[in-house]
Amino acid sequence: MNLLRDSQLIYGRLLTVEEPHLIARYNKALMAFGLAPTKLESFEIDRTGFSPQVAEELGDYGYLDPNGINRRFIVLTPSQIELPVVHTAFSNTSQLMFEFLSRNRRAIDALTIKDVIYGEIEDSVARVDDIEDLLSIHQVEFKVLSAEDVLGKAAELGRLADRLKREPDAWRDKAMLEQMVELAKLCGDIRENALVPDQVIFRHNAFWTSHFGGLYVFVDPDVTTVISDPSAPGFRRSRPWQVSYLSIHDPDSVFQFLLSTGRLDLPRASWIETSGYLEHRADMAIRTLVCRNDPTVDLSHADKVWLQTWIHGHANLVNSDGVFPFLNAMKRQVGRTGRIDLDEIEPARRFLVVRAKPEHPDAWLTNMLIADFVPDDFISRYVFNKQAFYRDYETFEPNWRRHVVEMLKTAYLSDKAGLRRKLYGLTD
Repeated sequence: MNLLRDSQLIYGRLLTVEEPHLIARYNKALMAFGLAPTKLESFEIDRTGFSPQVAEELGDYGYLDPNGINRRFIVLTPSQIELPVVHTAFSNTSQLMFEFLSRNRRAIDALTIKDVIYGEIEDSVARVDDIEDLLSIHQVEFKVLSAEDVLGKAAELGRLADRLKREPDAWRDKAMLEQMVELAKLCGDIRENALVPDQVIFRHNAFWTSHFGGLYVFVDPDVTTVISDPSAPGFRRSRPWQVSYLSIHDPDSVFQFLLSTGRLDLPRASWIETSGYLEHRADMAIRTLVCRNDPTVDLSHADKVWLQTWIHGHANLVNSDGVFPFLNAMKRQVGRTGRIDLDEIEPARRFLVVRAKPEHPDAWLTNMLIADFVPDDFISRYVFNKQAFYRDYETFEPNWRRHVVEMLKTAYLSDKAGLRRKLYGLTD
């Protein structure tokens, strides 16, 4: 993983924490969780406060995610809202943290001037033993604490201020007035500075989780759909009257579900021709085939001319694999008719020519699911399904690892928003 780390393809764009007072605050949060304080003089954190360096020091990458549920968080600065989430058991952790940080911006701005905010994204279950536990999560609540108890003291100051206004003789209570002065020294003027986050409950909608080898939950008005390996405990047994269960190994059923619920952008010339989507899929397929044929091949000069020459020299292999000829045929069909007839395509290959409907709320999750069925497109895997990408990467030969990293740096890191917009129609 060192090559990925050095190229900022894992644990990239994190925030460096090196100021002694911020490290001290972080340690107060760690100790409040019952963890040992870090001895590091510098480390990096993501949006939730997770630090890969602290995780290595503790020997526990789940130190903020015990049991993969009720995710902990540590907020040192409101600027964490701009960071990615690099370690989580749920795909929507990043969005939940974004909503919490953005909707309570004023309070978090004021609090983090003097204190560290920490707590848990709490839901209705303490651990996940079967699918029923996942289905029972309808909303989450941010349980928020602060190391110096600024939150509690601000609440106490508010109660005293209310008493001062409500009780005619309260101003004669010298002890109370002195207490208010001392509290105000820490909290400031709470009439101007909102110190208590008031939006802490959020809906828990569609998501992917790493539990049971990877499981998707999609929520529609009349039915909830679970897509996973059938060996997951509770599959087809938990709430069968309101939950539809699909095997992740059944591409036809999964595709029909995405199609019937309006989550797919069907392959039409209006976006296929301008996006270069089929050309991208074909390029990924050929590069993977080159590596599969000869893992030791030097791909440092594998430009379009080199690849075209390789295709001509390995025509039988390319034809027997079938993906490249298939995509070329689909490109011709779009040019001729303006669309692709999906009914004539075998189920597994349909995922090669579709993308998530960009305007659908589940677009990112849908693209993540599509990437599960197109493992050779390592760029799509990296963009939407990093867990799967990192798992794939561990099996790559050294030459292929270097090539994949260079491709990602050139095609994606150089302009992330541009690639997501062009290929997938997504805007941030």
